[in-house]
Amino acid sequence: MSSPNQFSSTRVKARAVELGFDLCGIAPASDPPHPQRFAEWLARGYGGRMTYLNRTARVRADVRRWLPSARSVVVVANLYDTGQIHHAEIADPTRARIARYACGDDYHDVMGRRLGDLAGWMRDAAGPGFDARWCVDDGPVQEKVYAWLAGIGWMGKNTCVINPDIGSWLLLGVLACNVELEADAPAMDQCGTCRLCLEACPAGAFPEPYVLDARRCLSYLTIEIRGSIPAGQRPSLGAHVFGCDICQDVCPQNAAAPAAGDACWQPKAPLRDATLETLWGLDDAGLERAIEGTALRRAGVRGLRRNLAVAIGNAGRPLADLLSPRMVTGTIPPGSDAEGKVPGTFAHRGRPSLDDPMVAEHVEWARQRGR
Repeated sequence: MSSPNQFSSTRVKARAVELGFDLCGIAPASDPPHPQRFAEWLARGYGGRMTYLNRTARVRADVRRWLPSARSVVVVANLYDTGQIHHAEIADPTRARIARYACGDDYHDVMGRRLGDLAGWMRDAAGPGFDARWCVDDGPVQEKVYAWLAGIGWMGKNTCVINPDIGSWLLLGVLACNVELEADAPAMDQCGTCRLCLEACPAGAFPEPYVLDARRCLSYLTIEIRGSIPAGQRPSLGAHVFGCDICQDVCPQNAAAPAAGDACWQPKAPLRDATLETLWGLDDAGLERAIEGTALRRAGVRGLRRNLAVAIGNAGRPLADLLSPRMVTGTIPPGSDAEGKVPGTFAHRGRPSLDDPMVAEHVEWARQRGR
């Protein structure tokens, strides 16, 4: 449908900002450029165990296969950097590295509600016949491609979307609709000859600029893999227990980027400056409470316990002593005077995740590495 008089790109963008988004751009729902790149990326096996990408590849190639009536794609973004110390600047091996987007409110929930409100406003303004569909990093849509086409930012050599004014600490949402809106111009690449992100990656996950081999990325290893992390890649995790920010930490475009003003992105108390020992010492219920309402729920208690074990093993002694059989199995008798009084010890009660064979194997690996 054509855009009604009271419904324009300018008004959509203004409403998006009123609802809490920091950026909003519009791309046409037409054939995306370079459609073969995603297929080639999958063919190289760079998607690893994320088989859902292969299953949805045809839909991801064209947003109109997701919403057949689509004529425009509204892309929104939220800045989530809250000014916390960068992972690349942390020397302490006992400090837990958690991707900063995951420490505050779950962006799927926050931005999903905002997009729903934007869709409702658009429906009221457009009138009968309006059709829309939206997602926040959970639909078969190439958000980064449409963010580039909508002028939100260019896709950097680290494959993150970079805005020339506020950097790359961006969370993206997409709303496809059947209203023809005036589109923005695609963003211009400004990476130039810079290679800092490529050289800083602790796992060597960039086989070439603008190409990520997810199988090596610490975010993939700590989040997307639900089973065993390949033993040969565990040392590269260092102290990372959920995601990795290093390629963004070193990006010059983020050097003067503003901090997010929205309180929802502030780290929750249990996650602010958390140490490996503090998180490991939580029982499963406590760990569940610590990640409640955050994107860390994607890994779950089981996944986080696995990742914490690897990180503690990488830290070596004395922190790795937390993984000794005496401390993991709780040989201090429950109810004894010593229980809860010896630093770093805990009874096995309340930690069923440690009985999981996959977690137990990682604990044993970490115990051997940390000797």
